[in-house]
Amino acid sequence: MTAMEQPVDGTRPGIGWRRVLRDRPLVPLLILLLVLITILQVAQPGIVSADWVSSTIRFAIPLAILAAAQTLTMLTAGIDLSVAAIASMSAYIIATQSPEQGPLVAVLIALAACAVAGLVNGIGVGVFRVHPLIMTLGMSLVVLGLVTVYQRIMVSAGSRVPEAIAWLGGGTSLGSVPNSLLIFVPLATLILVGLRRSGFGRLLYAVGDNEVASRLAGVRIWQVLTVLYVLSGLMAGLAGLVLAGLTNAASATLADRYLLPSVAAAVIGGTSIFGGRGGYAGTIVGALILTVLTTLLTVLSMPEPVRQILFGLIILAVAAAYTRITEES
Repeated sequence: MTAMEQPVDGTRPGIGWRRVLRDRPLVPLLILLLVLITILQVAQPGIVSADWVSSTIRFAIPLAILAAAQTLTMLTAGIDLSVAAIASMSAYIIATQSPEQGPLVAVLIALAACAVAGLVNGIGVGVFRVHPLIMTLGMSLVVLGLVTVYQRIMVSAGSRVPEAIAWLGGGTSLGSVPNSLLIFVPLATLILVGLRRSGFGRLLYAVGDNEVASRLAGVRIWQVLTVLYVLSGLMAGLAGLVLAGLTNAASATLADRYLLPSVAAAVIGGTSIFGGRGGYAGTIVGALILTVLTTLLTVLSMPEPVRQILFGLIILAVAAAYTRITEES
């Protein structure tokens, strides 16, 4: 096609799908989710049912909560590699403190510990300007070490997930409605509305889009980042609570396998690893896609290493695609 034959609106052949992927990422994501469900139904006829949908949502919720932490930090061009360790710490504290303190006090203790871990991350990233990758990776190792020591101290006392937490994380009501939606729906609503309507949400986008311009505009970036990583730690703590109830178990490495998928869900959902672009709605669909994909790989008898390789390839491919599309725009 010559220059004289170009459409009058300036578009080029093939640009339509790029614009859809850039501006409306939910559309291709929902299509992909439906395709995976269809493939799963073909691979194992009859598997898709009300019970399967309920189970998929229950397993997707801890991942979606951890991916929420990744989404918010990635909006500022950061990342939080400590969320899995913090989630495991939360679950283990709840399981060990509940017999003596009761479920409510145990949850408050766990969330307080998660907030402290997030605060240390925030101070390191926001005040001392340590790169988020290095800071959160180091915090992950510190938390793992502390939980390991705590586990040895509490070995004689044992651990037990309280019935209330098991009901909340793994139970259903009204037939097949997951009880964990009682936590997830308010949290997701708060994040979705907060990113669009609150000043803090706009600051996250501004810092990720251009940190220098934000600082010149009077934004106290260290405060934004400190609050952000405290929130990330609290969300990881909630994910650990739900995961403990879902699995009815707690250990120092309970949530380790969710770390890479939490990053993948955010990237698949359209959140840029370079900051300033993305949202939580796509991340939720991304978490559902990865959960369905995990089920499909299980049906196909794929081992865990293959799943990890696949998640890594998904992150690389989607990040490269979004980067190219953003540059072309």
